[in-house]
Amino acid sequence: MALGEKCLVVGSGISGIGSAGLLEHMGADVVLYDSNEKLTQEEMQGKLPQGSHVRCVAGELPEDVAAGVQTVVLSPGVPVDIPLVCRLRESGADVIGEIELGYQMEKGRIAAITGTNGKTTTTTLVGEILKAHLGQERVFVVGNIGNPYTSECLKTTRESVTVGEISSFQLETIQDFHPAVSAILNITPDHLNRHHTMDAYVAAKENITRNQTGEDICVLNYENPYTREFGKRCPARVVWFSTVHKPEEGYCLEQEKIVKCFRGRTEELLDIHRDMHLVGMCNVENVMAAIAIAEGMGVPFGTILEVVRNFHAVEHRIEYVATKGGVDYYNDSKGTNPDAAIQGIRAMNRPTILIGGGYDKESVYDDWIGSFEGKVKWLVLIGQTREKIAECARKHGFHRIRFADTYQECLKLCTQLAEEGDAVLLSPACASWGMFPNYEVRGELFKEYVRGLE
Repeated sequence: MALGEKCLVVGSGISGIGSAGLLEHMGADVVLYDSNEKLTQEEMQGKLPQGSHVRCVAGELPEDVAAGVQTVVLSPGVPVDIPLVCRLRESGADVIGEIELGYQMEKGRIAAITGTNGKTTTTTLVGEILKAHLGQERVFVVGNIGNPYTSECLKTTRESVTVGEISSFQLETIQDFHPAVSAILNITPDHLNRHHTMDAYVAAKENITRNQTGEDICVLNYENPYTREFGKRCPARVVWFSTVHKPEEGYCLEQEKIVKCFRGRTEELLDIHRDMHLVGMCNVENVMAAIAIAEGMGVPFGTILEVVRNFHAVEHRIEYVATKGGVDYYNDSKGTNPDAAIQGIRAMNRPTILIGGGYDKESVYDDWIGSFEGKVKWLVLIGQTREKIAECARKHGFHRIRFADTYQECLKLCTQLAEEGDAVLLSPACASWGMFPNYEVRGELFKEYVRGLE
């Protein structure tokens, strides 16, 4: 970034604030912009570090501010095809994202993880493994997990490692971003309201390998049709993981054991029941991917397996909350799409009262309903999608449906419907927007309610 270069940061959330701060540190002339007319310049300025001279603009972007912008840094929530971004790009501005900006200041190696589901669990586990290997101060866990890359990149060294959870939104705007090890855990329909087509969504995910070569590694899921196909043309060396098949090079499941496969030989690593605290086959996949990524980053197996054995579920992802009145309560608020929510249901081993519904991302729910398989006793629906989901459920012959107008009403209804020996599962298959700021708030409110039960 050249000294004095005119830069526009679009979006004043945590990514935007991190980008603006980094650009100012680099000597750029920075404007922080947010289209929300309700925001004031004082509110935006208050998010920035004390003493910052970043100019803040909310509402309509003045022409004099847009004129001459050389670099535009988009926050992940800002689509790349909105009129403002298109105009700036056509005027000659370079459009990048917060991940690309952070990469420009990166000094160490990178492990980058994407996928429709499982990113946070896998990223967190990989981060813990690398911290055990290198020490806390030499590992930075960043990205979609909630910690901006731009807030950590200046701390990196030649000996450090950055572990990034990278969303499809963030991958749309990379240019030179180059991980030593990448991973695509799975690809299933999601965010089609943003990407418009499945082909565009898949292309965004595959972009994680854009700058990789045969000297790098890409960890792929053999059981996902999109990633299996991508393995044929991936520019990096592919390491597979699979719960069904035995790959030539990679990790697989044999008789409830995770094993490593290499040159016709297998090595047993751990028992998924005895050596794991995580539940569900989705988490077996996440663990296999984490092992492959960590090994690719040079961590010895002894360290990897010790961390796996002591690792517990990430908050809001099939997270056991409590048992009240003989009913087990699970928080899977991060199940924000049908495929993720399917994994939540599969992890249940008892009759389940399921909470679904929320913001409409133009998903279809047939496979989710099909996964109920006699396990779901009642489906309690809330939010924008409740009628759409109910119609789909009835089409598949499932009629034990109840509606709730508020979240509190929904939670109370679930406790009334549940009997001793049942489970109540919050796994909505939808985003939280409209009713909650994010899935974390939705999950926290669920846990608060459960813990308050007699």
